[in-house]
Amino acid sequence: MSYDLAVWDDDRPLDNHQAGLTYDELYERYLESDDVVVPPAQRIVAYVEALVARYPDDVGRNVVWASPPVIGEASGPIVYLLMSYGKAEEVSEYAAALAREHGLVCFDPQGECLRP
Repeated sequence: MSYDLAVWDDDRPLDNHQAGLTYDELYERYLESDDVVVPPAQRIVAYVEALVARYPDDVGRNVVWASPPVIGEASGPIVYLLMSYGKAEEVSEYAAALAREHGLVCFDPQGECLRP
């Protein structure tokens, strides 16, 4: 079981509904499609590097990430973060704050709401 967040590079949506529409579009375009591999955008790479500096994605001893390496879940302007449920509260709080620091949007697809 995991807790998921989506982080993307764009202007912050006006509300949760608009964020959900943007999330759906980005997810379908960049994460669902296996046809075209799109390298992660530089701002997403910088964000993931900062995130794994605090919460490493060591595949062998991982207790934080449900799907390491984290950068493997990034494509174009979006990264989909899958956190182990036991660490979700701590890690998601940090991930959302870090996204804000990087000027990125953080969205909770389970709750269908913007974070923070």
